[in-house]
Amino acid sequence: MEKCMKLLFLSGVMFLMTCMTPSIAQKWGYIDTEFILNKHPDYKLVQQELEAYSSQWKKEAQNLEQEVKEMRSALKAEEVLLTEEMYQERLAMIEEKQKQAVAFNNRTFGINGQYYQKQTELMQPLQSKIYEAIDRVSKRNGLAGLFDKAAGLGLIYTDPRHDYSEFVLEELGIENK
Repeated sequence: MEKCMKLLFLSGVMFLMTCMTPSIAQKWGYIDTEFILNKHPDYKLVQQELEAYSSQWKKEAQNLEQEVKEMRSALKAEEVLLTEEMYQERLAMIEEKQKQAVAFNNRTFGINGQYYQKQTELMQPLQSKIYEAIDRVSKRNGLAGLFDKAAGLGLIYTDPRHDYSEFVLEELGIENK
């Protein structure tokens, strides 16, 4: 039984060594997409356009909040002059306006909101360009894999010799200054 276990263990070790040998010989590299994006001129344009949309939506949200604030102030000022029924009506209107403001914020800045959708729409063409360049660089350099340093995939140490970010910039026709 003990011999059988040793034989099984040795077979397992041999199998693992056989499987790992090809992966050891493979060439790996890494890039930093954050670095590449910040160097790409289209990224600055995308950021500016996104900021313009964001500013407009923030103003609309602030206007809604301001309306709620003004309605509350008006209600407080007129509170003594209103009947209980009139007070409750105005309070209901304020609550409805508050709900509209919250709904606008969620619809605009929430998960899968307009901001996220616009960001995705604007970034998609740029991401496609970059990933196509990454693909060409990887194939040209015979890489088995390429990690993205910016994505935080657990790279603790990176040897600068294996950083292919500059090659991707070159492939995109961007000069690193």
